[in-house]
Amino acid sequence: MSTTKVAAILATVVLILLMCFQVLLALGLPFGKAAWGGEHRILPANLRWSSLAAVFILALASWMVLARAGLVPPGADLLAIKIMTWAFAGYFTLNVVMNLLSKSPLEKLVMTPVAVITSLCFVWVARS
Repeated sequence: MSTTKVAAILATVVLILLMCFQVLLALGLPFGKAAWGGEHRILPANLRWSSLAAVFILALASWMVLARAGLVPPGADLLAIKIMTWAFAGYFTLNVVMNLLSKSPLEKLVMTPVAVITSLCFVWVARS
């Protein structure tokens, strides 16, 4: 298996874990100190909706990275897939910066490495 496919699969596994985390946040579980700036133990309604929206964005990102690696349709060569993979690479790189700037020590400790892994995987796959 190529390193590009491994990177896409690793990114997808991380994104699935993040989707599960966001669903738990949306359901009101007390994990808010690790997300959204860490200001709330249990997220208020507006951030719960944001967590739910994040699930769909992360799912789209998963599909894009897998498609760019040629693992799911429509395949790696479609221009829209190439552009979206780079867009998500930028999004996750920005996510690294935002997590580093967080006031929440837990968010910095846990989510920054997650964002770094995701960002590196997306850049690797986008470059392919």
